[in-house]
Amino acid sequence: MIQTSTYDDVIRYVYEETSEEENLAVEDTLMSDPEMMTQFLETLEIRALMNRIEREPRESSIQNILSYSRNYSSNPSV
Repeated sequence: MIQTSTYDDVIRYVYEETSEEENLAVEDTLMSDPEMMTQFLETLEIRALMNRIEREPRESSIQNILSYSRNYSSNPSV
Protein backbone atom coordinates (compact mmCIF):
# COMPACT_ATOMS: atom_id res chain seq x y z
CA MET A 1 0.00 0.00 0.00
CA ILE A 2 1.30 3.44 -0.88
CA GLN A 3 1.30 5.85 2.04
CA THR A 4 -0.07 9.19 0.94
CA SER A 5 0.05 10.97 4.30
CA THR A 6 3.07 11.74 6.46
CA TYR A 7 3.48 12.61 10.14
CA ASP A 8 3.67 16.26 9.08
CA ASP A 9 0.29 15.87 7.38
CA VAL A 10 -1.16 14.44 10.58
CA ILE A 11 0.09 17.44 12.56
CA ARG A 12 -1.37 19.81 9.98
CA TYR A 13 -4.63 17.83 10.16
CA VAL A 14 -4.76 18.18 13.96
CA TYR A 15 -4.29 21.94 13.65
CA GLU A 16 -6.89 22.13 10.84
CA GLU A 17 -4.36 23.34 8.26
CA THR A 18 -5.28 20.81 5.58
CA SER A 19 -7.62 21.05 2.62
CA GLU A 20 -10.72 18.87 2.23
CA GLU A 21 -8.81 16.61 -0.14
CA GLU A 22 -5.90 16.29 2.29
CA ASN A 23 -8.37 15.57 5.13
CA LEU A 24 -9.70 12.56 3.23
CA ALA A 25 -6.20 11.27 2.53
CA VAL A 26 -5.13 11.66 6.16
CA GLU A 27 -8.31 10.00 7.42
CA ASP A 28 -7.77 7.06 5.04
CA THR A 29 -4.21 6.71 6.29
CA LEU A 30 -5.32 6.86 9.94
CA MET A 31 -7.84 4.08 9.37
CA SER A 32 -5.32 1.78 7.72
CA ASP A 33 -2.09 2.53 9.62
CA PRO A 34 -2.06 1.83 13.38
CA GLU A 35 1.30 3.58 13.81
CA MET A 36 -0.04 6.73 12.16
CA MET A 37 -3.19 6.52 14.34
CA THR A 38 -0.97 6.37 17.41
CA GLN A 39 0.90 9.45 16.19
CA PHE A 40 -2.44 11.21 15.64
CA LEU A 41 -3.68 10.42 19.15
CA GLU A 42 -0.39 11.50 20.72
CA THR A 43 -0.48 14.75 18.77
CA LEU A 44 -4.04 15.42 19.97
CA GLU A 45 -2.92 14.82 23.56
CA ILE A 46 0.09 17.11 23.21
CA ARG A 47 -2.07 19.84 21.71
CA ALA A 48 -4.54 19.58 24.60
CA LEU A 49 -1.71 19.77 27.15
CA MET A 50 -0.12 22.75 25.43
CA ASN A 51 -3.44 24.60 25.41
CA ARG A 52 -3.52 24.33 29.22
CA ILE A 53 -0.15 26.02 29.72
CA GLU A 54 -0.45 29.40 31.41
CA ARG A 55 2.31 31.91 31.05
CA GLU A 56 3.05 34.97 33.09
CA PRO A 57 5.78 37.55 32.60
CA ARG A 58 8.50 37.88 35.21
CA GLU A 59 7.86 40.57 37.80
CA SER A 60 11.03 42.37 36.68
CA SER A 61 9.65 42.60 33.12
CA ILE A 62 6.44 44.16 34.40
CA GLN A 63 8.39 46.64 36.49
CA ASN A 64 10.63 47.58 33.55
CA ILE A 65 7.58 48.30 31.39
CA LEU A 66 5.90 50.34 34.11
CA SER A 67 9.10 52.28 34.77
CA TYR A 68 9.52 53.02 31.08
CA SER A 69 5.91 54.17 30.75
CA ARG A 70 6.26 56.48 33.78
CA ASN A 71 9.35 58.08 32.30
CA TYR A 72 8.07 58.31 28.74
CA SER A 73 7.42 61.84 27.59
CA SER A 74 4.29 62.13 25.50
CA ASN A 75 5.49 65.45 24.06
CA PRO A 76 9.16 64.94 23.20
CA SER A 77 11.05 68.05 22.28
CA VAL A 78 11.61 68.32 18.56
